[in-house]
Order: sequence, then C-alpha cells, then structure tokens
Amino acid sequence: MKLPYYVVDAFADGVFTGNPAGVCPLTTWPDDATLQAIAAENNLSETAFFAPSRGEAAYDLRWFTPTVEVDLCGHATLASAYVLAEICGVATSPLRFASRSGVLGVTRAGDTHWLDFPARPPQPVDDVQPFADALGAMPERVLRYGRDGKALAVFGTQAEVAALDPDHGRVAALPSFGVIATAPGEAHDFVSRYFAAHAGIPEDPVTGSAHAVLTPYWARRLGRDSFTARQISARGGELACTLDGERVHIGGRCSLYLEGRIDVPG
Repeated sequence: MKLPYYVVDAFADGVFTGNPAGVCPLTTWPDDATLQAIAAENNLSETAFFAPSRGEAAYDLRWFTPTVEVDLCGHATLASAYVLAEICGVATSPLRFASRSGVLGVTRAGDTHWLDFPARPPQPVDDVQPFADALGAMPERVLRYGRDGKALAVFGTQAEVAALDPDHGRVAALPSFGVIATAPGEAHDFVSRYFAAHAGIPEDPVTGSAHAVLTPYWARRLGRDSFTARQISARGGELACTLDGERVHIGGRCSLYLEGRIDVPG
C-alpha cells in the first residue's frame, strides 16, 4: 500500500524551525497497529492521519506519537490543514476535523492558519514538590487541567524556564499528561516549554495543545484575551493566542519540508 506523506514545520518562521509534523492523507483507515507503526517509523513528535468523514466534519483526524495515540495535537492539526489547502487544493475555510476532542476548526487568514480548540483552564495542585523534583527547580505554583491532564508549572522569569534540565524519568512518572513550564516573556507576553516523556517525547519543540491550557491561565493572570507567545525549545516557535469564551484560537505559519510516499503492508 503506497500512501502520500509530508513533513510540515508548524508554528514556524521557515524550515528547520517550529515543530515538524508527519501528515498522511488517507482514503480508508488501516488498522491501528499500522498507524502506530508508521508514527514510530517516522519518529516525529506526532504523525497526523486524516480521511474523509461521514459525520458533521469534512475529515476524521487522528494523531500518534512514536509510542501512543493522543487526544489533542495542535501542530499536526495545523500541518494537516496546510497540506489540504496548499497541496490538495481544498479551498474550504474553516476546515473541520472530527477528533477525540470533538470537532476542531482551522481557519486560513493569509499565510496564517488559526486553530479553534477547546479552552482547558487549569486548577491549582496541592503537592508541588514532585514537579519540582522532576523539573530540577521549584516553580512558583503548579496547576493542572482535569484529573490527569497537562500540568502547568509557573516560574518567575524566562531565564528560569530556559535553564530547566528535567529528569525525564521523573516527568514520566508524574500524575499528569506531561508538564508545561511557563513564565512571562522578555519579548513576548509569555514563553513556555513542554516535557512529555510519558508519550515518548522528552521535549516537544512547539505544542499547540499546551496553549489551550496556557491561554486561559495567562488571560486570567493578565486580564486580557490576546497574546503573543513563544515556545523556547531548541528549535523554537511563534504562536498567537486568543481566548474566546470556552474556545482558544491559536495561530501560526507552516513550511513544507518533505513531500513523498511511504510503502506499508496492504
């Protein structure tokens, strides 16, 4: 079975920046083991698969890390919309994807694509010490979305976030789906990093879904709804974020790095 395959740098200023996502358009769905094997072979933080939907959205969309399927992924959704618009010639805007996190929209405005994601406001965590031990530094506070959602460790300065050198084994053992570290930015409203060893990703370059947690936190803290953000991983990436009630709009640009074909067992 021969499948088209693309690598797109999302939330990027150009190739070799932002977060590379594998994108694999499908006409029918292979079994889950094949999807996971493709993602493991690609060894990117996420590979996105989409196929025409019979439901309320135009496409069904799924995301796999090298080790697990995930419920929400921003950069690979952005990359999927880019492939549909720029390569497949789909002019519809917004594009609507059915996913494990409900129907997600992506609207194109010039060279920017805007994700429409559910807002995930975090709540304070009582026991901060395990997060400090895992990150190697004591945050000012820790919050978390839901019982086992992403945790948010808040620091005082961008320099503190940049200097973090986590124990990834301890990060994987935390009672959360990864840890976001954040602080006020020097040239942006806020900065962040995201550690997700539990999903086979020690550090994700740029994480759209993390900003579904970050945006309502910073909106409450700063008393406004629109922000500039940067994820200060080694590759780095730029995001624009707006809180709109119970939704978050996350904007970024994409660059195509690779276009090809993969052969998998039929």
